[in-house]
Amino acid sequence: MQRRGIALFTPTIRDMMEIAQLADEAGFDSLWNGEFFNRNGLVTLAAVATCTQRAKIATGIAYAYMRNPVLNATGAMDIDELSNGRLILGLGSGTRSMNEMWYGEKFEPRSALKMKECVALIRQLWASHAGGGMKFEGDYYRLNIPAYVRPHIVRDRIPLYLAAVQKGMLRTTGEIADGLVGHPLYSRKYIAEFIRPNIEAGAKRAGRNPEDIDLTTLLITAVSHDREQALRDAKNQIAFYASVKSYEGILNLHGWEEQKRTIWEHFKTFNLPKMAAAVTDDMVEQIAIAGTPEECREQIEKWKDVVDLPILYTPTAGVKADRVRENHRLIVETFGQ
Repeated sequence: MQRRGIALFTPTIRDMMEIAQLADEAGFDSLWNGEFFNRNGLVTLAAVATCTQRAKIATGIAYAYMRNPVLNATGAMDIDELSNGRLILGLGSGTRSMNEMWYGEKFEPRSALKMKECVALIRQLWASHAGGGMKFEGDYYRLNIPAYVRPHIVRDRIPLYLAAVQKGMLRTTGEIADGLVGHPLYSRKYIAEFIRPNIEAGAKRAGRNPEDIDLTTLLITAVSHDREQALRDAKNQIAFYASVKSYEGILNLHGWEEQKRTIWEHFKTFNLPKMAAAVTDDMVEQIAIAGTPEECREQIEKWKDVVDLPILYTPTAGVKADRVRENHRLIVETFGQ
């Protein structure tokens, strides 16, 4: 059976720990969380590390620029130690508005170049744990820590994945990362016609085998015994992400321009019901899986040869907390071994 991960986007950290334990026991390959302006991804993943035993744990994603590379590198080492070597560090740049409006950080227009330097610095920090100081001179980061040493480290090379949607960051991922954290708005067509070719181009530029890069995607997954409820949840989440203009290339590839314009128009007043009403069934079919447990088990087969690892992602936009909890549990029950 194909590896499967689960995204832990629960209402509370206690919920997250509970679902993580269930998924760990149910045989999921990996447990992923993220962060937003209202939640710290490294803190919550540390909680997951302490209550699980077997599955890999991963940030999907941690912000690369809002938290500087030293804090991301040392935070990763801390969680890797807590989990006894089970961490994947997934990093993403975030959009310009997220960087500047949410965190007050300047966004570099050539983000892919900054990401290369950020990754190189993080890996140098991991490799320099034995002591002798740490010095780094780059275009974006300059560090001098004469006393740098890490008393204990589980691994000096933690797997590092990157999130990407546009060509530049995709090629950078192929060039330097161990894997890709796919965006929830990815469609199967977008992965086949845009994601894979650019990952391969980046890998070849660096003399790497593209098959060595773990291709994942956060797959919007709405499971319910009420099929219409599942469909509504999936459409809410798709509409939420489709409101971001940085991701319009995915919609344009399918000819979903009319849906896009309607979503953007209603996003001005954040009228999520009207935004979701513009999401068509064929959008759900290409981007998500939604339906009863039996239907979802059938639908996930369409993704088997598309990505190496689907990370099953519960819709939260416009969805009540109890339903979010229920969906997480149903994902574990439906897709656990």
